[in-house]
Amino acid sequence: MSKSVTPYKDSDLGKKEQVAQMFDTISGNYDGLNRVISFGIDVKWRKKVLKMVSAKNPEMILDIATGTGDLAILMTKTKAKKIIGLDISAGMLEVGRKKITQKNLSDKIEMVLGDSENIPYEDNTFDAITVAFGVRNFETLDKGLAEILRVLKPNGIFVILETSVPVKTPYKQGYKFYSKYILPLIGKMFSKDDSAYQYLSDSASVFPYGEALNNILRKIGFIEVKALPQTFGVATIYSASKK
Repeated sequence: MSKSVTPYKDSDLGKKEQVAQMFDTISGNYDGLNRVISFGIDVKWRKKVLKMVSAKNPEMILDIATGTGDLAILMTKTKAKKIIGLDISAGMLEVGRKKITQKNLSDKIEMVLGDSENIPYEDNTFDAITVAFGVRNFETLDKGLAEILRVLKPNGIFVILETSVPVKTPYKQGYKFYSKYILPLIGKMFSKDDSAYQYLSDSASVFPYGEALNNILRKIGFIEVKALPQTFGVATIYSASKK
């Protein structure tokens, strides 16, 4: 199980509500922040996710914790007929809808306000489900993953792109220094909400990764579970399927 980390330690709200509030607050700066904190490498990681999903020729794709829709937009390069972007932050979705309209993709992508732990779709609906930098924001990880398994079609593909912690020297030490001191500093440059960027750092540092997350996925019922570390282990792409 992952440790419980919340954006606002003094808030009476639950993690789910706090995460929605946090992303609403930083939605206007989020895309720029992503490029800066990853030095633009996150674009390369997303393209790898695209390649894995494309290989399955999906018709229906669900992108959970879609945020401003970066991955959902990229998924239009597959042959999918419909892509659903699901998120609990109305602010992030609004930014995403504007991007989708500008790219004339509104007929292919639908942005939906919804909860990953109570996905508003029937069993076995989607050929492919993706989550980029979102599973660590689930209030209850097991419940969210179980919902994903439920709406994924048999033989469908589930792909997670998430931060992880390098295990080799000197990358491990460098990552800890960057996440503890540099990331929050960059956050302050992008937003007045210091707590949001401290949360992004803290949640990444305690979230299970590698074989630990693989085991959680297997426990939920996923099969063919694999972890592919990226860029010295600062991120990992996980893939899984369903019987």
